[in-house]
Amino acid sequence: MARQLVECVPNFSEGRRTEIIEGIVELFRGRKGCGLLDHRADRDHNRLVVSLAGAPDPLQDALIEAARFALEHINMEEHQGAHPRIGAVDVIPFVPLQNITMETCVFLAREFGKRYHQETGIPVYYYEEAALKPDRRDLEVIRKGQFEGLKTEISHPERRPDVGEPRLHPTAGATVIGARKFLVAFNVNLGTRDVNVARKIAGAVRRSSGGLRDVKGIGLALEERGLVQVSLNIVDHERNPLYRVLELIRMEARRWGVPVVETEVYGMVPATAMLDSLAYYMQTAGFSPDQVLELRLLQALSEQEE
Repeated sequence: MARQLVECVPNFSEGRRTEIIEGIVELFRGRKGCGLLDHRADRDHNRLVVSLAGAPDPLQDALIEAARFALEHINMEEHQGAHPRIGAVDVIPFVPLQNITMETCVFLAREFGKRYHQETGIPVYYYEEAALKPDRRDLEVIRKGQFEGLKTEISHPERRPDVGEPRLHPTAGATVIGARKFLVAFNVNLGTRDVNVARKIAGAVRRSSGGLRDVKGIGLALEERGLVQVSLNIVDHERNPLYRVLELIRMEARRWGVPVVETEVYGMVPATAMLDSLAYYMQTAGFSPDQVLELRLLQALSEQEE
């Protein structure tokens, strides 16, 4: 049987304490069947994003160990940060990479959610393709009110968790687990301290406010840097390439007399997502990813192994 590969991008509500960040990341290093691809912590967001790839079973075992560590060291009653969150382990998405279907990832997410609750006591919500209720597909719906608001609203019928009793873990909150397509986390930092500008621009760009169909976004303040950020999840980079999103933000920012200072790709990104923008800005006619030497070599090596 061909080896199944899944990507997983767990998000932890800790981006400031180096010893806790390293403690979490260390649990993913050097594990058989589970590879650490990338990790990034942000002090303003107060959030750690870890990118993993591996076979389903070892991946799940590693996630459980990391969740137990987070449960011991992250207290949501004390957590403050710019990024929306409801739990110490805020979200765990499974993404099909190789020889595995989305349907299998949905099954994996739901079964893992049951195990996760049983071993940690943390209530679980399912989202995206693994959602049990249509109105819970979107992460922002589940996160409404964040940890503080969910503490009281979790007992309401429409906000009960999918797994576990209708009460948050006293320090770890709740976790959202799901299955989804590969998304690009793309941030655009603006040269102003006025967070309302970032929020207005995010509203113009994101789907829920009438913007681009496959784009989600919020406006955040980066207090330590004296900037604001339009923080985006591009759910389908082929239908909404990065350059198109960026140029729309540039256009909206000009209305406010605000410059784009820099952009960030947070975590892993498909090569084609970057190459599409490279070809656009360089005005390269007829460019194909097959012209990239390293990508073509990888393809040729893969074909030889089949």
